[in-house]
Amino acid sequence: MDRREALRLFGAAAALPAVDDFAELGRRLHRSLAAHPGLRILDPHQDATVTAVADILIPATDTPGAKAARVNEFIDVLLADWMTDEARARFLAGLADLDVRSRTAFGKDFVDGAAADQVRLLTLLEDDALRIKDQPAPPSPRPPHPEPFFRTIKRLTMYGYYTSEIGAKQELRYEMIPGRYVPCTPLSAATGQPGAGEEGE
Repeated sequence: MDRREALRLFGAAAALPAVDDFAELGRRLHRSLAAHPGLRILDPHQDATVTAVADILIPATDTPGAKAARVNEFIDVLLADWMTDEARARFLAGLADLDVRSRTAFGKDFVDGAAADQVRLLTLLEDDALRIKDQPAPPSPRPPHPEPFFRTIKRLTMYGYYTSEIGAKQELRYEMIPGRYVPCTPLSAATGQPGAGEEGE
């Protein structure tokens, strides 16, 4: 997975309500994982499947990957608290369909397949998703094409990873600006420091 492509996808929200600060919401949800451990929506098999897919999309390289960032638990929180009932059901159906496709392709559930088989299947799903994206929208009043499962789990994986501490600090090297932001602070001509009563802190 090209992480520049990952960053491009990160900008789009899928199956989530509009919020004022999408990135801050993600960081807040990551902080909540410690306070509320345990899965609420995904069963152990579904959780293992989400973990396997996320780890293929963002594997560990010179920085930790999606598994270390607990993206699977992050997605479980989204499923429990932020997705609509319809979006949640569509996501879980997508997980089940992934196993159906896996058993057809290589005779095993996705999590039990060889790494090469897993990558090959996800590549096929990505190709299918791109074809659907390129199809013209149906004429009104027919509803638009629903987002393919692969694009949904890809977006949520990117969202979970790049709002995690691992993704933000180790991958993006993001640092909050320290102190208080004070624009256009006059400097003393003699010292080059803020004038009296004009400290930047």
